[in-house]
Amino acid sequence: MRRALVTGITGQDGGYLAERLLTDGYEVHGLVHDGDAGLPDLLGRSPGVVLHQGDLRDTASLAAAVAAADPDEVYNLAGISSVAFSWQQPVLTADITALGAARLLEAVRELQDRRGREVRFVQASSAEIFGSAGGVQSETTPLHPTSPYGAAKAYVHQLVDVYRQAGLFAVSLVLFNHESPRRPPTFVTRKITQTVARIAQGQGSELVLGNLEARRDWGWAPDYVDAMVRACRAPVADDFVVATGEAHSVREFALAAFARAGVSDGADRIRVDPELVRPGDPAVLVGDASKARAVLGWAPTVPFEELVGRMVDADL
Repeated sequence: MRRALVTGITGQDGGYLAERLLTDGYEVHGLVHDGDAGLPDLLGRSPGVVLHQGDLRDTASLAAAVAAADPDEVYNLAGISSVAFSWQQPVLTADITALGAARLLEAVRELQDRRGREVRFVQASSAEIFGSAGGVQSETTPLHPTSPYGAAKAYVHQLVDVYRQAGLFAVSLVLFNHESPRRPPTFVTRKITQTVARIAQGQGSELVLGNLEARRDWGWAPDYVDAMVRACRAPVADDFVVATGEAHSVREFALAAFARAGVSDGADRIRVDPELVRPGDPAVLVGDASKARAVLGWAPTVPFEELVGRMVDADL
């Protein structure tokens, strides 16, 4: 039985990944910390997960957790996940998202050296590493982050390649935006679907948003977890963009949500609050996943309108 260690296991992607690996017959271990709000949901869905206490900011506890789990595969999904929060806490973002991944990579390398057999590492990177690069982004697009979050992810993306050159099977997946009903309401997509559901049920009157014209490449989260697994099991370690290749605006997302909920005057219920507009927010992020399609056999399975609809249905 193969063992996998998942950091960020109580998040959206971590939960889906735990379920996938358990279904595949893995022994699944998760890194958690005190006060982790997502723990009850994780254990309710995947009671077979083995938990280890650890902190990405603490080298000793992280190394101890890696040694105790003794994994064959490590998936690093942990870190600050909000671009907006990274502007409020840029130093904390760097310590957890960037340096935390560095500590984990080193712990995995040391474990591999001790065991004398391969440990595979998958890093969940982000389209935010491209920032204002423009155009359609692929594995060859120059990195140009425009937020502390994007800069932290860019550091790790490059560090993965450093460790790969040093002999670790290390993969960085550049994940474009991916959503599901498990997305926390701190993300604009879930804020939209929750608010629209309340309006449809007569419990609200307006949807307050920031930049309506920001365009993002939105996919279905379980599809992106499938890409992680495929990349980890590939014959050769490499980096892959994971995206749908379609960009839609925040306005389009909101209107699709209103349409699914049966609210006919949705456009009139949207209000823009300038305080919600983020500094340095890229205008367009859209990815070219042709390499993942060709090498991994991966493809998205849920179109944009259906993705929005599934989230709205869950909130209704």
